[in-house]
Amino acid sequence: MSVKLYGERPEELLQMMQLIRGYEEQAAALQAESGVPGTCTSVGQEACAVGVIAALGRDDLILTNHRSAGHLLARGADPGRLFAEVMGRRDGYCKGKSGSLHISARELGVILTSTIVGGELGLACGVGLSQKMLHRAGVVVCFFGDGAACEGRFHESLNLAAVWGLPILFVCENNEWQAFVSRRETMLADRIASWAAPFGIDSVTVDGNDVEAVRAVATAALDVVRSGKPFLLEARTYRLRGHFEPDDQAYVDAQELASAWARDPLSRFEGSLQESRRLDADAIATMRAAAKSRVDAAVAYAMDSPYPAIDELVTDVYA
Repeated sequence: MSVKLYGERPEELLQMMQLIRGYEEQAAALQAESGVPGTCTSVGQEACAVGVIAALGRDDLILTNHRSAGHLLARGADPGRLFAEVMGRRDGYCKGKSGSLHISARELGVILTSTIVGGELGLACGVGLSQKMLHRAGVVVCFFGDGAACEGRFHESLNLAAVWGLPILFVCENNEWQAFVSRRETMLADRIASWAAPFGIDSVTVDGNDVEAVRAVATAALDVVRSGKPFLLEARTYRLRGHFEPDDQAYVDAQELASAWARDPLSRFEGSLQESRRLDADAIATMRAAAKSRVDAAVAYAMDSPYPAIDELVTDVYA
């Protein structure tokens, strides 16, 4: 069993969720206020990222998608270096060359961020095959959305992972929206997890707004994956902000959005911790302030980072 990096204590889970929310909201504010490049935020999906990644070990690898900041931060990414990357600065994880849509962080085990919807699914099979053939420690976790599940690559990747017995945990963050189109307009099935059965892959659907439930289900799923079998985990959540900043969400029914905000995973977890007397309101407020301070410091770090020199245009380029 690979040793987990964090998440054994509820305050660790909350702290990470607060950091992600603070980072994402600040990224959106910077875009609106000063023209910093826009991003695809994961506001409302924090419990999915934190719950799954808290179940991972040091040797496990991650492939993610265009809504990646939550996954990166949950894995331990420095928010200052993430902001620097989004701003195109030299001290970003990819020297300012990837923006928010292509970030990789080898030291964190984050192999890639794919801006191509579903692009990470096929690539995960390659990484999983490499892990298996080279007898390396660590499984592969591939995050994708319900939009990617409607593509042929999803089915091809699950079939290939099953046939080859690849150590991959496929995580579908079903956030009910595919860019500007509701999921209900693109599929008749209500549960994406049910699509795994024809390939001989076990699956489960979990409340993606309950971070402790996600962590528990992910831990059990990873036990299956570590035995050499792929697994599909579907986390049902909701995208609380638009597809890409800026986005006024005019295409979203106001009542539906209000109902989704009432199930906000961050507020829900804070309330649960108070009701169970595991944390009080003052402790939660202190943690929230600490997250804000960290985000503010991260923005200052990124703003102070220089732009890359002109000769960086021809480095790290494959021809």
